[in-house]
Amino acid sequence: MVKQESTTKTKEKKISVCDVMKSNTSKSLKKLESQIPSLVQQYSDLYSAYLHSFDDIFGTCYIAEKEFFEKLGIDDKTLKTFEEFSDILTRNHSTQVDAYSNFLRTYVQMRISAIETFDNYVHVMMDSYSKMLSQVNSAIDSDCLKKKKGD
Repeated sequence: MVKQESTTKTKEKKISVCDVMKSNTSKSLKKLESQIPSLVQQYSDLYSAYLHSFDDIFGTCYIAEKEFFEKLGIDDKTLKTFEEFSDILTRNHSTQVDAYSNFLRTYVQMRISAIETFDNYVHVMMDSYSKMLSQVNSAIDSDCLKKKKGD
């Protein structure tokens, strides 16, 4: 019975800390990545709802304009000034959207660059660690051989 337990244990795959961490990290990142299409669709649906709402509001606005604003007798010069002011606000908003998009693009590029730098650093450190470990193992092996010869 003892022999079966030992053979069962040897058949089991040895667990590696690196494999566990790599596997779970990959699972988490893949889960986040799988949500991207859903998030994009949700934002698209949100903006569609905004657009629909504004279309309704401005449809109602035309009716109100006929009923109310035309009776006020607002002259064309005032309406032209209103249009110019509204155009300025729209251009400012468009500039802010572009600036935010550029900021986000730059931020993501910076994060990717930081990850690549960290990755390069880890590779250099692991190479150094591997060489040092190899030297330590060689020193231990040569020490063991000297002790065996001395015995």
